Amino acid sequence: MENWTTSTEVLILEALNVTPLSSLPVFILLFLFYIFIMVSNIGMVVLILCNSSLHQPMYLLLCNMTVNDAFGATIILPHLLKDLLLSSSERYIHYWACAAQAFCVHLHASVSHTVLVIMAIDRYMAICNPLRYAAVMTHQMVASLSWAAWGSACVLVGILVGLSVRLSRCRQIVFNLVCDNASLFSLSCESVLINNVYGLVYTVLLLGSSMVSVALTYLKIIAVCLSSRNKALNSKALQTCSTHLAVYLMLLVSGFIIVIMHRFPQLSQHRKVASVLGHVALPALNIVIYGLQIKEIRQKFSSLFSRNPNG
Repeated sequence: MENWTTSTEVLILEALNVTPLSSLPVFILLFLFYIFIMVSNIGMVVLILCNSSLHQPMYLLLCNMTVNDAFGATIILPHLLKDLLLSSSERYIHYWACAAQAFCVHLHASVSHTVLVIMAIDRYMAICNPLRYAAVMTHQMVASLSWAAWGSACVLVGILVGLSVRLSRCRQIVFNLVCDNASLFSLSCESVLINNVYGLVYTVLLLGSSMVSVALTYLKIIAVCLSSRNKALNSKALQTCSTHLAVYLMLLVSGFIIVIMHRFPQLSQHRKVASVLGHVALPALNIVIYGLQIKEIRQKFSSLFSRNPNG
């Protein structure tokens, strides 16, 4: 087994199935998407941090999401861009680099859910308990919730990937565009029962808690809006909540599609495309949805571009 482990320090990754003729257009398209994601998300963070009027819990929590979107795109896209320029025989990755990538992939997915759950709770407090909102959602509370979102995700994902890293390896091929936890434990010939059990618990805990939390908060918000005759309150609630809910539903649908396709090996090419779209389309759409829907951010962007350079 030691000889197998030594020979599998360098792994072979599956390639994105594109023809030589289409590889350059795909490269250019993905590169432009990556530039847009990085510039827009980093720009959003800078805009929020540099404007004291935006130092509100909702926008500070939004910074977590934009940072995580930029992080998620950086895990995947530079790697894919490099592979599109290389021949199939050169798509190699060291085992420990693969493990690090798997950790980052699952961390990004987990933080996406935990941050959106906290944003749902923030909307619940703002709409259902407006008198207590300022006292509860302080900057210190926002910082604590942000640390909790990232910290809990790190612990859960660390255990998930750690259980796979402990296994010996007898295979060298990763049947995926990028490394994830399923790719890691599939390299082993040992029993992966513990990995499957913990993976199921991790998935149920993450998705179950996020869906239940978001569903409960939105049911409370809907009840308050239906019982309130304040049109201004209902309009603002509808605006901010529809934005958050759209982003959450896109994340949920994308995640379920990838998980379901993992169960059908014959759909491997479709799974690759879905995985790429999940790491390209979602971060791009998130920033567009928030940038266009949130009035305060839209106004700040408009004022930046409408300033007279001679004035």
